[in-house]
Amino acid sequence: MATLPSTHCCHTYSPLPPSSSSSSSSSSSSVSYLPSYSSAHGRLQRIAVPSTPKRFVLAKVSLQSQSVSEKNAVHMQDGPVAPVVNPIENETPFKKLKDGLFSAPSSKESKDITGFNVNENESTVSITVVGASGDLAKKKIFPALFALYYEGCLPEHFTVYGYARSKMTDAELRDMVSKTLTCRIDKRENCGEKMEQFLQRCFYHSGQYDSQEDFAKLDKKLKEHEGGRVPHRLFYLSIPPNIFIDAVRCASSSASSGNGWTRVIVEKPFGRDSESSAALTKALKQYLEEDQIFRIDHYLGKELVENLSVLRFSNLIFEPLWSRQYIRNVQLIFSEDFGTEGRGGYFDNYGIIRDIMQNHLLQILALFAMETPVSLDAEDIRNEKVKVLRSMRPLQLENVVTGQYKSHVRGGITYPAYTDDKTVPKDSLTPTFAAAALFIDNARWDGVPFLMKAGKALHNKRAEIRVQFRHVPGNLYNRNIGTDLDRATNELVIRVQPDEAILLKINNKVPGLGMRLDRSNLNLHYAARYSKEIPDAYERLLLDAIEGERRLFIRSDELDAAWALFTPLLKEIEEKKIIPEYYPYGSRGPVGAHYLAARYKVRWGDVGVEQ
Repeated sequence: MATLPSTHCCHTYSPLPPSSSSSSSSSSSSVSYLPSYSSAHGRLQRIAVPSTPKRFVLAKVSLQSQSVSEKNAVHMQDGPVAPVVNPIENETPFKKLKDGLFSAPSSKESKDITGFNVNENESTVSITVVGASGDLAKKKIFPALFALYYEGCLPEHFTVYGYARSKMTDAELRDMVSKTLTCRIDKRENCGEKMEQFLQRCFYHSGQYDSQEDFAKLDKKLKEHEGGRVPHRLFYLSIPPNIFIDAVRCASSSASSGNGWTRVIVEKPFGRDSESSAALTKALKQYLEEDQIFRIDHYLGKELVENLSVLRFSNLIFEPLWSRQYIRNVQLIFSEDFGTEGRGGYFDNYGIIRDIMQNHLLQILALFAMETPVSLDAEDIRNEKVKVLRSMRPLQLENVVTGQYKSHVRGGITYPAYTDDKTVPKDSLTPTFAAAALFIDNARWDGVPFLMKAGKALHNKRAEIRVQFRHVPGNLYNRNIGTDLDRATNELVIRVQPDEAILLKINNKVPGLGMRLDRSNLNLHYAARYSKEIPDAYERLLLDAIEGERRLFIRSDELDAAWALFTPLLKEIEEKKIIPEYYPYGSRGPVGAHYLAARYKVRWGDVGVEQ
């Protein structure tokens, strides 16, 4: 099979006409602008970037030109909007993206009302990692930014700033970051040289997360590096959720862009329940508009999750089968082969249901089960996901099994129990395993069980979606198959990690003179099929945030619907002090999970002989 040509790793999206934007409960996902506090810098006007759909750059208009701008603008609820510029012909999407959104050098310069020399066609992006000294920043964010730079996906003019309370120099930050960088994508460029070039773009500023004065000092440093270009600023909040609001308040008032876009990436957890999540959203919206908030769930950036809609909507063989008529059950499985390992303090406050099921697995379920969206526009996709979440039946305690791993000796090695972790209370009832049966009460999925299970300290590490189809009516080969019809069921396996693959399990005749059947795999193994290494999820999501693409980020009403589904269950578990079923470290989890599946005549797909 021939490989489709690829011009660049940096993805682009096909332009859509302005009228294709769908209405929703939130602001349009494609426009980025500053909240009202920035109006003192001059009137804000949106100008459509011709190279990419629904991505806009804010241009500052001098006070003297207000009357002319208002005459020619189309008025909407957010203020005057400039007419859409027609797309430029005969340019590649990526070239137009870089030239239009990031940097189009020009000799024509003008002065804005603040007195800076501004090239109106040039822009720069400043990426500030708030909490730069933490593990997430060191292990994921900085390496992802370097990978994007290595592949040529970042704009010509960009700066990376680390911000944290730790005292550190620029050189010390670069030394810290350099230890986590790898040129793992390919070797077409000199690795050491590219690393050095990237590190020279990295700087550090020490400050408190609740200090407007410290963020104002950061703003001054950013302006020095922006050099009078149109500034776009992205803040990544790699900090505990209890200080989100302080950081956003200070960044918005003291370090937001004066005449470009300002965006904030917020890491999970987005609250502990419906009430705390709503309070967090309300507080964030005091300082930011909805389309400035990028709630990141890194599982939505996984290659196989991104491929879900392609698999379903662009292959004729799958879409007709995607319903209760042909699918018997759907399983979403997440397992880790290690425990909390000294990091139980954070986990004990949330548990496996909040940490994995309410966000990662539920988001995948919504993408899997949604109806065909009107378009690939972010709002159209997120509208369909919200419909799925709102159609789901409230979770009942009888449809949930919780577990907690206990100490186990295997091969002469003693593996600790969850409560052996010194950061975990000895009497903790926090589940490290959970399995649940969920149902979607709509015409497509009525009666189909969606089984989720997630756990730590299990026998292997995996994340996958397993789609088990119904038995063949009146199967002529039942006598050859035997009594175990489940082994003869067709199954589609989408392995998200590790060793990404798409498998279709079919019944096949074993070569020979007799009639003997076995179960075989039609196997799309990514490592064997594609020579290019799969990018990390954070690379895709960071690039999307810079480009203003919101498909893979969570909207506030999505978040509300997800918490509405799980909050009553979580409160019941905690109020009744439900004791989890204990399972040995390294096992397949609690026995109760198998009884739960059996109640709906289902067998977990990862337990059988064939993996």
